[in-house]
Amino acid sequence: MEQVYLTKEGKKQLEEKLDYYKTVKRPEVIKRIGLAREFGDLSENSEYDAAKEEQARIEGEISDMEQKLRDCILIQKVDTSKVNIGCRVELLNNTLGQTVTYKIVGTTESDPLNGLISNQSPVGKAVLGKALGDDVVVTTPNGDIHFTVKKISE
Repeated sequence: MEQVYLTKEGKKQLEEKLDYYKTVKRPEVIKRIGLAREFGDLSENSEYDAAKEEQARIEGEISDMEQKLRDCILIQKVDTSKVNIGCRVELLNNTLGQTVTYKIVGTTESDPLNGLISNQSPVGKAVLGKALGDDVVVTTPNGDIHFTVKKISE
């Protein structure tokens, strides 16, 4: 399994999601299974089959979250002398003249629409290890994008 990097905030969010799955979603699906059993013959009971499939999915997600929390590498102190996981990085798009800001996080926390990009994403991979003022080239299907690292912070 690949290394899972989590910031303190990301770990807290994953712990809260795990708690929700254990205390709300799991009991809900168990209740649905019980109700579906009351419909009679389980061999032709689509409600029962759907509830059992949902239970398997939820249990799989719970197991996955537990493993991520158990094996994660927690990002606590961030070295801002170069771009690392946990850093916020401001990049100047040299082609468009626009500035974008991203926080580099592990894949579990990734949320590009909210400025959280994975260390495994094309931009994340390209900027890791770069210092202030470094030029970065990100290869995309539509061609290369040239950035300059303008700021690194926590």
